[in-house]
Amino acid sequence: MELLSKFKIWVLLICLISQMGHGYYLPGSYPHKYIVGDTLSVKVNSLTSIDTEIPYSYYSLPFCKPLEGVKDSAENLGELLMGDRIENSPYRFKMHVNESEVFLCQTKALSGDEFKLWKSRIDEMYQVNVILDNLPAIRYTKRDNFLVRWTGYPLGIKVNEAYYVFNHLKFTVLVHKYEETNVASVMGTGDAAEVIPPVDKPGSDIPGYIVVGFEVSPCSFQHNGESLKNLKMYGKYPSKIQCETNTVTMAIKENEPVAFTYEVEFVESDIKWPSRWDAYLKMEGAKVHWFSILNSLMVITFLAGIVLVIFLRTVRRDLTHYEELDKEAQAQMNEELSGWKLVVSDVFRAPSHPALLCVMVGDGVQILGMAVVTIMFAALGFMSPASRGTLLTGMLFFYMVLGIAAGYVAVRMWRTIFVGDHTGWTSVCWKVACFFPGIAFLILFVLNFLLWGSHSTGAIPFSLFVILILLWFCISVPLTLVGGYFGAKAPHIEYPVRTNQIPREIPAQKYPSWLLVLGAGTLPFGTLFIELFFIMSSIWMGRVYYVFGFLFIVLILLVVVCAEVSLVLTYMHLCVEDYKWWWKSFFASGSVALYIFLYSVNYLVFDLKSLSGPVSATLYLGYSLFMVLAIMLATGTVGFLSSFWFVHYLFSSVKLD
Repeated sequence: MELLSKFKIWVLLICLISQMGHGYYLPGSYPHKYIVGDTLSVKVNSLTSIDTEIPYSYYSLPFCKPLEGVKDSAENLGELLMGDRIENSPYRFKMHVNESEVFLCQTKALSGDEFKLWKSRIDEMYQVNVILDNLPAIRYTKRDNFLVRWTGYPLGIKVNEAYYVFNHLKFTVLVHKYEETNVASVMGTGDAAEVIPPVDKPGSDIPGYIVVGFEVSPCSFQHNGESLKNLKMYGKYPSKIQCETNTVTMAIKENEPVAFTYEVEFVESDIKWPSRWDAYLKMEGAKVHWFSILNSLMVITFLAGIVLVIFLRTVRRDLTHYEELDKEAQAQMNEELSGWKLVVSDVFRAPSHPALLCVMVGDGVQILGMAVVTIMFAALGFMSPASRGTLLTGMLFFYMVLGIAAGYVAVRMWRTIFVGDHTGWTSVCWKVACFFPGIAFLILFVLNFLLWGSHSTGAIPFSLFVILILLWFCISVPLTLVGGYFGAKAPHIEYPVRTNQIPREIPAQKYPSWLLVLGAGTLPFGTLFIELFFIMSSIWMGRVYYVFGFLFIVLILLVVVCAEVSLVLTYMHLCVEDYKWWWKSFFASGSVALYIFLYSVNYLVFDLKSLSGPVSATLYLGYSLFMVLAIMLATGTVGFLSSFWFVHYLFSSVKLD
């Protein structure tokens, strides 16, 4: 009872601290209370298109600019890497004050280049992305009696060779009455209200509202030029504007200006603060996700059965039979050995290119660790889409920190291969720290040239490149060297059998071993290809992916399948007296990356049919190559480490001279 009472006190204390710091909202932000009449600022993000996948700045087109000038919002590393450029806009609302026919500005007469740019952006289906109180604007359209949700709205539309621009926006802001929270409401118990009184805050008695939804309906409206002459920004357009989404009237023409207006309506909603992102994160296809997991479980069960047969019926039977023999019988049996027992003196012979193997295994541990930790945090709600760029920033952070694990594993494996000799461990550490990041920087640098040439916001600024290089050499490299130091000090893994000086000849095989290695990747691919479709749609089709719980389960299943596949294939190679299992075990599970790349090409051809231009296709394939390399290192490492454990266990169970 005393322990229980202490636990309650600690829980109440933690809740009080989190309430004082507004910290109990895990998804990354807390409610902003607005008093009636308070100014709401609308921000704009980059123009995006699923047709080109190349983002552009909002003000790359002649839109109205705010009176105070264009200013960048505070951006984190992840936002910059994703190509987000959030800037202020001229749209201004007042909380719970409906406004209509609000005039923004009339642009100068469109030059020939500006007119061509407008037409090009409309042809390429670019979307405008506006944000209010961290919520992207949602647009609803009806299609076959279904309501379809979109984020953002299109720049315009082409009808009968004429180009029409959406120059009038109808905003709907959903608001909910602000509810003052206290510890009692958090705990949900009557006792808590007696123990801890509510925390009074200045201005808490003034009624207010929070924003729980943001919708937009774009219209194309032809304004009267005479009515615009004496209007200033935020003035009222004298005539009634009928916002009809199914008709367009404002055609853009060269040497003619474009006028922009908007209206805003506030609607009280029953949606509460924790549920305001539900419209964006509404999980679709839950049955498909479960089918994916069940499919993976079937593959795992099938492979587990094979592994069980190997261990119980083959290995255990052979070992038990061997141990029951007396010494003379054992000596005679040694002369008649067949299968995996024949390679006992060669099974731990150092592989070709041992340094490269250690480097790839070290990098694989780093990438796999980063994936597991990041997805776990995302599944717990710490990396919500409400905090843009947090996921990518978290991935970079965890990757750098896990340099310690990469250096440790690589150097310890290096010492194990060379039977305790730690000479050259610093060289291995440097290679680990530079191998995968170096390839990543090379790919990004080449793709960046394409984006720079297109003047896209997706291009990484030179200053950010410098920051990434500093993070690499000032944090990641030193941590990798620290991990390598501990790996050099740790005892190496001792082999259970001796290795002959003269290598044994490998018998001719019926089938080339690389064919089995390549074929082995189909099983891990089968466990994740369904989830892969949702991930690809999130990255390239502009959809929000937030089923990280499913993704975490799929990742665990993928690790299990990779380990089982590699283990089975290693045993098959040993049974045909092929002792060169080191690299084969790595690529047996790592070959799943090949099938993922082929799937990426298939996705490009059949699902991204609208993707236009060689630049867009090159960007897609370049980023796919980067992703595939990371997956190969992570899955290959799982296969290699599981095979190493299996081979070590197998040959430590029997002593053969």
